[in-house]
Amino acid sequence: MLKHIPPILSPEILYSLRAMGHGDVIAIVDANFPSHSIGCERVHRLDGIAATDVLQAVLTLLPLDTFVPNPVCTMQVVGDAKAVPPIIDEFQSLIDSMNEAEIKMSAVERFGFYDLAKNSFAVIQTGETRLYGNILLTKGVIPPA
Repeated sequence: MLKHIPPILSPEILYSLRAMGHGDVIAIVDANFPSHSIGCERVHRLDGIAATDVLQAVLTLLPLDTFVPNPVCTMQVVGDAKAVPPIIDEFQSLIDSMNEAEIKMSAVERFGFYDLAKNSFAVIQTGETRLYGNILLTKGVIPPA
């Protein structure tokens, strides 16, 4: 255990978050997501833990990129791109409460999301059972003190 670090984050996840550079992407995905078959080299599992809990833990450590137009991305509902599942609203509320800058999420269609996740630095597979509990975060910078 370490002070001020959420205990649900494993040593391997902490390594990935620290090793990421500005502009790198991390995916937090639900239990149904094909994490291993999309081909991402680093898949971390947090079975039994909600994606919203993982997002909150990650955002305590990871600055979001404010230099790109869409630093946060979710997956569109298949067949209804305008639909917003309740978990997406929860994601936005967490982002709003944990960031000084206003950051709005974008959404991409399912296979586009898979491609983005495949090219991410790492994937954190959660135990989230709510559908569309998938989110991509682009790492920003921490300015000098």
